[in-house]
Amino acid sequence: MQDILDIRVLASLEPISSFSPARLRELLDYCHVENVAQGRDPFKDHSPHGQSVYLLRGELEVEYEDGNRVLIRAASEWARHPIGKRQPEIRSSQALSNVQLLRVDDELLDRMVTWDQFAYHDDVKPMTLKDSSESAVKKLLSSGMFSAENLSNSPFAHLPSANIGKLLNRIEAIAVWDRDVIIHEGEEGDYYYLIESGRAQVTRLVGGTNLVLAELKAGDVFGEEALISDSKRNATVTMKSNGVLLRLKKQDFLELMQEPLLRRISYQDAKQKVAQGAIWVDVRHPPEYRYDKLPGAINVPLNDIRNAIGALSKAATYIAYCQSGRRSAAAAFILAQAGYDVYVLENGLWSVPKAQQQ
Repeated sequence: MQDILDIRVLASLEPISSFSPARLRELLDYCHVENVAQGRDPFKDHSPHGQSVYLLRGELEVEYEDGNRVLIRAASEWARHPIGKRQPEIRSSQALSNVQLLRVDDELLDRMVTWDQFAYHDDVKPMTLKDSSESAVKKLLSSGMFSAENLSNSPFAHLPSANIGKLLNRIEAIAVWDRDVIIHEGEEGDYYYLIESGRAQVTRLVGGTNLVLAELKAGDVFGEEALISDSKRNATVTMKSNGVLLRLKKQDFLELMQEPLLRRISYQDAKQKVAQGAIWVDVRHPPEYRYDKLPGAINVPLNDIRNAIGALSKAATYIAYCQSGRRSAAAAFILAQAGYDVYVLENGLWSVPKAQQQ
């Protein structure tokens, strides 16, 4: 099918019909179209669990666990809605003709609908970017930071729905220019930043020389470490191009983003998880780690935690710890917003009996 036809088809489906044309084009990349021959059961080998499945072409008979049978025809009212939602479990189905199905991930679809609904809600105020045609909120939701990819893989992917409206009201969009210094090393932490557009460089003063630590691009975030650990900024961030940043004040960040992402765990519960395969991650400096690490712990210092993203397996569960819980909370947030299954040891090593440390 041509893109324009795909978009028109998507626009006829619920709740996708509420999306803007730009959102519909974006969603195309996350849709899977499946052709099923007459007489086959499309759900026998490919369960609809975790998906919204729509009938685009042909006729499909679905039998539910309560014995009810429903005949669904393409372009009918039934076909405009996901098959089997709010119904008993599907026992079996049969294609009465050659059919075409559209499958979309439920989690992604729900996030997109939720964010878009909040953006167009009367309670959401425009952000501070000057705009004469529509609110900056609505523009940003159709741009990179709030794209389908970022709603799946960024910190936004894990926010509870109750926080979204508040976040859209409190987030600020600011224009920045090449060579602007956004964060100064040694300053107090005040904002959490997300790069909507542009590039930036992270540097740290080492031995009188500015050492480049990282290059940041659109979609990247920075500034959370000082806010979570309540410490000074440990690096300088300088723009390398003109761009737009989104920022949250410290208190708003802690309330709306940090707490939903951080999962704290007691030492006793953490030990049980480690016995089941979880991995201790000591985020302190190597000399601290060597002195009194927990048995089996790996050492990933907080200032190296971003470099560990991709190197650490996402199939594992991690429990981050430090001395007090401050540094490990920052490390756990960074890993959690990258999609890792990670906990924070409550009160750090202060909560661990000395006999348990190596």
